[in-house]
Amino acid sequence: MLYRLQRLEFLYGDENISNEDIHLTDEQLPELLEQLSNSGKALLADENGLYFANANFHHEAAEELGLLASEVAKMEDGHRLLIRNNLHINNSAWGICDPSGQSELTFFPLYIGETKLILVIGGMPDLNKEAFVTLVKVLYHRYGSRQQTI
Repeated sequence: MLYRLQRLEFLYGDENISNEDIHLTDEQLPELLEQLSNSGKALLADENGLYFANANFHHEAAEELGLLASEVAKMEDGHRLLIRNNLHINNSAWGICDPSGQSELTFFPLYIGETKLILVIGGMPDLNKEAFVTLVKVLYHRYGSRQQTI
């Protein structure tokens, strides 16, 4: 299976592992986020609706989008059984599309360790690139290694 995925270029291996990009600051994240959309608009919010990285959304819109992302995540949680079991849609991303079906605004939940984040993309998402891999590595470095303490 792994071999076939590599042949189809869904997966690739890298002999030289680079850890230089996992230490990006919050100020550097927007440069990474804008590569994930054809319009250059994207933001990251936590499940409470607070955004911490914004690429090219106006500040007021980013605040509202963070809150909307939180509500979309709650809606997805509330309707998960219907969507997966009854409709057989095994996807947790939500989007707003234009009449031709092209994405205008998409909400992608990202689960990093115990942390749930929402990636909001304005325009057509472009996640099939190195910028998304780097984003996941950065977020995993920040949130994935946290230990739960009781």
